[in-house]
Amino acid sequence: MEIDIRNTYEELSQRAKDIIIQEIKKNERLLLCTATGGSPSETYHMLGNEYQKQPKLFDELRIIKLDEWGGMPMDHPSTCESYLQAHLLQPLHISASRYIGFNSDPEDPLIECQYIQEKLKREGPIDLCILGLGMNGHLAFNEPADFLHPNCHIAELTEESLQHPMAYEMSVKPTYGLTLGMADILHAKMILILIGGIHKRPIVGKFLSQRITSLVPASFLWLHPNVVCLIEKNAIE
Repeated sequence: MEIDIRNTYEELSQRAKDIIIQEIKKNERLLLCTATGGSPSETYHMLGNEYQKQPKLFDELRIIKLDEWGGMPMDHPSTCESYLQAHLLQPLHISASRYIGFNSDPEDPLIECQYIQEKLKREGPIDLCILGLGMNGHLAFNEPADFLHPNCHIAELTEESLQHPMAYEMSVKPTYGLTLGMADILHAKMILILIGGIHKRPIVGKFLSQRITSLVPASFLWLHPNVVCLIEKNAIE
């Protein structure tokens, strides 16, 4: 794992954007797996600015959504879908044919997971996976547990996940999560994890200890041969 410490969130986001652009230039049909939330938001904004300069670069880029709140209308402003539409899909003009994403309110969540898994099997593997580090060490909705799921699955939401800024102010709370599994993530050719903010210090210490445990799902990234970990300086004690 390459650990890259940046002085500010702006510098972290700039470096992340540069890495993504570099990988797209190597492979125009890149399959990019995208996390949501605060950690990647500035990176996505910078990608939108890059589109204004060189729109053709993104003509064949493909995107797969990492996870989604379950039991919410797709157009609810707090869904991962709404976030990605606003921050990435619309700014980069990603067509529906180049996008794979969980339905946030499927008739049958299990069938939805099977559908996404099959799409990933046909379109994948993921070329570049963008991740954030959860406050309890989770990756997407792969939560700390005695065992972890390898593939797309329905996740029980922990209190930590429901305290996430995207969910905290929801008047109606999501009832479950839909997420790619640990094997789906670890099969990515390259992983870029973004960590920023003083509030992440406790979990950053556990993550950097390199002790691999299902109680800190992000620790499994130490097993992957091609991970870049960008950390804002204030997230390290």
